[in-house]
Amino acid sequence: MSSKLKQLKSELKTELDSILNYWSKNTIDNQNGGFFGQIDDKENVIEEAEKGSVLNARILWSFSSSYQITKNEEHKKMAKRAFEFLSNYFYDAEFGGLFWSINIDKTPKDTKNQIYALAFAIYGLSEYYAISKDEKALTIAINLYLKIQKYSYDPINKGYLEAFTRDWQPIDDLRLSEKDANEKKTMNTHLHIVEAYANLYKVWKDKGLQNDIIELLQTIEKHFINTETGHLRLFFDENWIEKPDVISYGHDIEAAWLLLQCAEIAEDEKLISNYKKYAIQMAEVTQEGLDTDGGLWYEFDPEKEELIAEKHWWVQAEALIGFYNAYQLTGNENYLDIVLKNWNFIKNHILDTNNGEWFWGVYRDYAVIEKDKAGFWKCPYHNSRACMELMNRIL
Repeated sequence: MSSKLKQLKSELKTELDSILNYWSKNTIDNQNGGFFGQIDDKENVIEEAEKGSVLNARILWSFSSSYQITKNEEHKKMAKRAFEFLSNYFYDAEFGGLFWSINIDKTPKDTKNQIYALAFAIYGLSEYYAISKDEKALTIAINLYLKIQKYSYDPINKGYLEAFTRDWQPIDDLRLSEKDANEKKTMNTHLHIVEAYANLYKVWKDKGLQNDIIELLQTIEKHFINTETGHLRLFFDENWIEKPDVISYGHDIEAAWLLLQCAEIAEDEKLISNYKKYAIQMAEVTQEGLDTDGGLWYEFDPEKEELIAEKHWWVQAEALIGFYNAYQLTGNENYLDIVLKNWNFIKNHILDTNNGEWFWGVYRDYAVIEKDKAGFWKCPYHNSRACMELMNRIL
């Protein structure tokens, strides 16, 4: 191992501990249970904030996965806390879904079944089962998987529909967030369903699940990967009519490595071969979004020819893995240089060296984007995963 890689691995280990320490120290809600729903950019706890299922599921995954590396019992305790809160208050035992959010008093707030959230619950629950062997975690994960297959899967056109009411009826507003198009099939949800299914398959070797992963990867290949440009297509209606949208550099580079990993877990040789090619192609085109400082820009709008001149935390985290993965596949040192430069950018501008964790991001002039340190979307998942993936990959 080169001295540069040795140093990178050591720094990432230190950073992983720092991230986990921040969440252990700052986010436990002793009064109401679980974790605080929001901590703002000034480190103020917003005590009345609703609690999001995605945040809880990602905390569950991060601490469960980290425990496999750190063997720190405190991390296992955090995972257990997240599991118990998710299974007791977010899991909808009556209809077999997952509440999108709950109130501070633990009553359901937004009861829609957003498939993206169910996917993250499966991702977290299967990871927790791997460290705990708690059968309840596996049972809930399998139940959620079966519900997605029953209600969200489109047997005619393939792929998965975005959202439903609590009792699994159609719903008008399908969006994950205000910035998303209100469409029935999205790249983001498909990416995280296949990620969740692959993680479940690691602990539950079900043939039907394996077939679903393979079909999902084929669907993503057919519709979401633009093999001409190497970028992802983001939004479609139920009949796969594409809707115009931006280039999302963060999703491109995340999909580059994550879809290959899912193909490897599913053990489909043809898909592994195809997704190796896409991993390199996507890493190549994502370089369009790299700034000279090593940071990766957020999005580009091709219709307006407009760059969204922000560098978000999660985009940098995925860049670390995506470009390192391309380096592993090709041996091309240019990719490794991008990784090292990106890590320097993160250290200089994204890490909050005073309080811990990562800032939401920075603008073009390096002013910090004043958004949550913890919240609905600000979770320990992307950055802890980047640390762990590279620690595991650097031999």
